[in-house]
Amino acid sequence: MDNSNGTNNIIGEGSELKGNLSTASNIRLEGKVIGNIKSSSKVACGETSTVDGNVIAENAEIAGKITGKVNVTELLILKSSAVIQGDLSSKNLIIESGATFNGACNMGGVEEEETIPDNEPSDNNND
Repeated sequence: MDNSNGTNNIIGEGSELKGNLSTASNIRLEGKVIGNIKSSSKVACGETSTVDGNVIAENAEIAGKITGKVNVTELLILKSSAVIQGDLSSKNLIIESGATFNGACNMGGVEEEETIPDNEPSDNNND
């Protein structure tokens, strides 16, 4: 977990944040966020956490509930108590038994998908 400046952001159980949260450091969430969360490091959502919005991070470990898209550039872990209502995108994905996930899943990165042409021209023209 890369956290070069050594700071952690904690939103405790019983706390509610309305608005978007963006940081270069780690985020630990036990409360509720209504808005998007973006971290250049790790997002850890505990069992009591709720996110109504998108989560973007380098790494994430989810044990709570997210209603929105989750986009992780490296490792995404869905703990057994996780409930995800939305699409997932991650390079690496671990889903523990008991986790609930309803949505589409994209693995390996968007760049790889974009390099594949929709229709390749055929070398055989039989006109």
